Amino acid sequence: MNHRWMGVGQSRAADAHAAGVEATRRALTGTDPRLLIVFGAYDYDPVALARGVADTAPGVPVVGCSTSGEIAPDGPADGTVVVTAIGGPGLVVSTAADEGIAGRQREAGAAVAACAEAVPDLRSKVLMLLTDGYVRAQENILRGAYGVVGAGVPLFGGGAAGRDGQTYQIHGTEVLRNGVVAVTIASEGPIGIGVSHGWHKVGGAMVVTRSDQSRVYTVDGEPALDMYLSRLNAPPEVYHDAEAFSRWSMLRPLGVQRRSGVAAKNISHDVDFEGRSIGGGTEIVQGALLWATEGDAGSILDAVETACQEAIDRLDGEPPVGLLTLSCMGCRAVLGDAGIAQESLRIAGRAKGAPFVGFYTLGEIARTRGVEGFHNQTLVVLALG
Repeated sequence: MNHRWMGVGQSRAADAHAAGVEATRRALTGTDPRLLIVFGAYDYDPVALARGVADTAPGVPVVGCSTSGEIAPDGPADGTVVVTAIGGPGLVVSTAADEGIAGRQREAGAAVAACAEAVPDLRSKVLMLLTDGYVRAQENILRGAYGVVGAGVPLFGGGAAGRDGQTYQIHGTEVLRNGVVAVTIASEGPIGIGVSHGWHKVGGAMVVTRSDQSRVYTVDGEPALDMYLSRLNAPPEVYHDAEAFSRWSMLRPLGVQRRSGVAAKNISHDVDFEGRSIGGGTEIVQGALLWATEGDAGSILDAVETACQEAIDRLDGEPPVGLLTLSCMGCRAVLGDAGIAQESLRIAGRAKGAPFVGFYTLGEIARTRGVEGFHNQTLVVLALG
């Protein structure tokens, strides 16, 4: 019999310490808690918030970060705190944190991944990473982590969201502003990861013929921006108007071929009309295969169900104890308020009574095969069995 459990608590209290206390008390639905995960609105004082959580469950490890909206069983919300508690027999966790990661992403990823060495080799293991979402080249954080844990430990997590380029990460009662927080969860039960984005290829593959780490200059020997726009029959204003481009391309991310499938890359906020290049702060290497893609609210919502079910299907027939569901700010922008309410209903339908929780991110992390695992405009789901 499975005695592992997951509980979710939410608070709308204006005071950060009180919100941390209230959400944590509601999350502690079982005995022997092993980990507390905090997703809090950026406006909260993170020091007081972390202290409220820690004061309510002394000795229990705490990790967390700031959000651009919270996902919980009562529906999506802004300006709240959600706390997730997991516990019971057969669970072992270890945490780590590193600050000042800009410019040393790979080193930071390796440093925090070392916490995986502190847990035993149980049936399942996962390394969850919560990063400063405004840091570029997030792929290097994952490469650093992969260099430590290898192919046998999947990676999961997301980029903290905030305001004006500022986020926070929580590790115990410590608050980081340009950091990465990690937790390794080892379990005697199964752990499943699901990934889906709902964007569909348009036309054939294109080859990146010149790029640096964060910008693509030419595709098939032609200016990358013009190749992308022509493939999608873009309207004339999108070729020169940044605001029009941002609105239009939000529904049309780049698709980048990976070993695990085609990953979505958001390019809506970093267009270069003068140089006719495209980018978005994430890496697209020379020689990569690209596709133009498109979708809509309906395809995103279908992808939500796909990601949830994929994670649940990897539990070897056991019912989920709970789901962690991290969705992109870009998807939220497309869905709107009515759409994110539907998103929560779709998650609830697949969870079948199991608790679920998450937040809207600046990039999503899910690696089950290969080295790469950083996504945009994607839902990533972790199912605990």
